This record gives sequence, C-alpha cells and structure tokens, in this order.
Amino acid sequence: MPFPKPVGQLTPNTHAFEITPLVKATGFREYDARWWFGHPSSERDPELNLMGVQALGMGLGTLIRELGAGPKIVTGHDYRSYSLSIKQALVAGLLAAGAEVKDIGLALSPVAYFAQFDLDAPSVAMVTASHNDNGWTGVKMGAARPLTFGPDEMGRLREIVLNGEYKLAGGGSYEFIEGFAERYIADLTNRKPFSRKIRAIAACGNGTAGAFAPQVLKRLGVDVVEMDCELDHAFPNYNPNPESMKMLHAMADRVRESGADLALGFDGDGDRCGVVDNEGEEIFADKVGVMLARDISAVHDNKQFVVDVKSTGLFLTDPVLLQQGAKTDYFKTGHSYIKRRVNDLGAIAGFEKSGHFFFNHPIGRGYDDGIVTAIAVCDMLDRNPEKSMADLRRALPVTHDAPTYSPYCADETKYDVVDKIIASFETMRRNGEIFAGGQIRDLITVNGVRVVAEDGTWGLIRASSNEPKLVVVVESPVTAERRDAMLAALEGVLSQHEEVDPLK
Repeated sequence: MPFPKPVGQLTPNTHAFEITPLVKATGFREYDARWWFGHPSSERDPELNLMGVQALGMGLGTLIRELGAGPKIVTGHDYRSYSLSIKQALVAGLLAAGAEVKDIGLALSPVAYFAQFDLDAPSVAMVTASHNDNGWTGVKMGAARPLTFGPDEMGRLREIVLNGEYKLAGGGSYEFIEGFAERYIADLTNRKPFSRKIRAIAACGNGTAGAFAPQVLKRLGVDVVEMDCELDHAFPNYNPNPESMKMLHAMADRVRESGADLALGFDGDGDRCGVVDNEGEEIFADKVGVMLARDISAVHDNKQFVVDVKSTGLFLTDPVLLQQGAKTDYFKTGHSYIKRRVNDLGAIAGFEKSGHFFFNHPIGRGYDDGIVTAIAVCDMLDRNPEKSMADLRRALPVTHDAPTYSPYCADETKYDVVDKIIASFETMRRNGEIFAGGQIRDLITVNGVRVVAEDGTWGLIRASSNEPKLVVVVESPVTAERRDAMLAALEGVLSQHEEVDPLK
C-alpha cells in the first residue's frame, strides 16, 4: 500500500492523528517551510505531525532527484526540544526516497550550508524555525549550493507532498558525521586573528549559536563577554531574534555595563547578526550594511552589492559609496531571493534589513552566516583602529527610521490584503491624492508596495514570507516627524482591512 496522502487538518490525541500524515498547505512558504507543530501551553491545533514530516522527506527526496541534484543531502537540526524528532522523521522519508543522508547533528543553518561544500553534497535540509516562538518548526532546503529553494521549487515540493507523488526508490543510506561543528569552526578561524583588541558581547538568546559564535570569536582574538549563550530551548529571556527590540535593548544594557566595543547578536539558527555599538546604540541591519559596503568597496575591486526593498535609501545616495564606485541593486525581500540575486550578479555582498548578510568570495561562500557577518564587522573595526563603532555609525548621513512593525494577518489572506493595498495606492497616485502629508513620487511594487514621497520619506507594506504577518517599514531622510507621519498614514491604511490585527 502506498504512503497515504497528507491531510490539512487533524484533531490531536486521536487515533487518526497517529496514522495519518498532517501537512497544512500554508506551511510551504515562498522560500522555506514553517508549520505550527504545537506547544503544551497553546490551545492552537498543530499544522504538522511526525507522519507529515515523513511525507515531507519523501517529497524532498523525490524532488532533489527530479531536479538532477542526485541523492546526496545534508541534514541538521536546531536546539528546540522537538527538532531532533522532526529531523529523524524527515530522514526516514528521505531514506525511503533513496537519499544518501549526511547528518551533521545539532547545527546552525550556515553550518549545514558549509557542509554542502565540505561534504560535497549538493542538497540540504536544515530543521529549524529560526527565531520563531517555541511551537514552530520548519525546514530550510536547497539543491544547488549556495542557493536555497525559491517559489518554483517550493511550489513543486508542495505539489509532490500534498498529492502523494512520491517516488520511493529505496536504497537510501545514512551517515552521521561526528564532530562536524569543529570542522566549521576551524574553517572560519583558519586566518589571522584581529590585530586590534576588541571586546565584544556575544548575545545568543539561549539559541543554537551559543555553541558556535563565542568559540569562533575567541579563537580570532576577541575578548568575548558571553550573554545568554547557554543552550536552553525554553528561550527563558527572549526569542533569539536580533531584529527584536527586546533582544537589542538587552544587548545595549550589557554593552553599557561591560564597556564593550560592540555587541553582536545571533538569531536562533545563526544565519543573522545584529549589532549594538559601544555607546549602546542599536544599529539597524541595513545601516550596518551601508557601513560594511563602505569598508568592502574601499579594499576590494568588486563593488557590486544587493539589498532588499526594506533597506535604507543610503545605498544609492551615500557620498562615500558613490565616490568609491559602489553599485547597489534593490531586490525582493527574502534570504533565498537576495542570495540568488547576489549569485546571479556576482556581487561581493548582499544585505537584508532583517540581518541576513551574504558574502561572496573572498569573504564567504555566498550564503547567509551570522558569524561570518560578525567577523566582517570586526574586520571593519580592525581596519579603522582609531575609530569606534559609534564613530563609524555617526559618519553615515542621518536618516530617521523605526523598528520593523509586524501586525498579524493570516497566511490565507495576507497576500490578498497586500494586493488590495497596492491597488489603493495606485488609485491614489493616479488621482494625485496627498498621502502622509505629501505627493506620491514613486511606487515600487517588486515586493509589496514601497510608497515614496517627494522629500524621499518612504514606507513599505509587504506580506511576511515566514509568518502570518504583514511587514511595515518606514524611513525619512528629512525629520523624525516625517517618519512618524508616514508610519501613521500606513497604519491608517491597514486599519481599513479587518483581516489585519495589530494587537494579536
């Protein structure tokens, strides 16, 4: 009898839940997969069960052969109480589909990406929910290093799994790669230590990065002050998310207490990095990107960069970048999109406002790695021995931005809501209406809608690719008041859609 097709809804703690694969269709996102697996304190029904994970593994094993990538695949898992069991169910499905599994055990996403190169395995399946709340799980996948799946691959995977189109070739193999973490750490530290004495907070939010980041930085000569580096899947202090103001504020407090030169914060699966300077000032990731672009374009011939549409306009207007001949391409938000664009353009680096940074040769291998980002930031300090992190921040032209705002909007409706918002902005622009106190100069709709006023103040509304949320970003090169006016105007637009709940 063939493996049964998944269903989209099941009641937990029933006979059916144990014998039927559960895979909710909305878990297949634009460039990775995320499902609510369940949490004891929640009354929310799960969107995935272990039989559903096994079905996912069968589908993925089928897809990588269909794509011509061959059977070899790296697997790893993050430090959540249920991630190992999810990985094991995924591996069972992969083996049924004839995959040759190389299991690196507990890992960061960039460790899994590194393993694709180090173990000569074209494909990867990393079990992680990144910075999401406990109860979430997911898989980051790829079949062409250093790239991860985009909409086409995710759409085909969804089709295979939900329709039960598995090709169970059998003959799979499994190998556990012992001590792989040390191979990754050795690779990052096979270089000269920093010549400048740097005292840095390593903030890991009790996530998986605590087993990696402090060791790497210490071996490179950094005086590391560990902050929440003990692995604890309950995340007792805050979710490991360097875009969260709660985590950034905690990092800022520790900088002031310790007199550190900076704080480096890592998310749950270690592919993002956040920065706080020596004065306790949180530097949003797109501004860190401008600083790094200045540094990199001064010492490398390749001066091509890629950034996402949520990022600051400084990449196009900063006088230092213009003088150094830097070129920047704005592209669709999402780690797979920016990673692919960096690869397609041969850019030396790509930056996302969320803190995903991508470095190509000679800095990295093209994938997002929060620890490689931390090293790049320390290299920047090393090349500016007379300047502090705050000095480098103050050297940027002033803009006024705000933390990313993410109101709830269900996965089933969020894209329709954004489409309606885009249509309303297009109507306003055609009619010459005033928005946020000014004329609309431009609408950029490559990813949601970025509305730009005559004075350069802009605001963005887009659907989150990973969560049931919308994403709202604002910036003004003029004043904080203009920034606030844009944010208030966008909130007014959102309030017209009952599907959006800012309090949930």
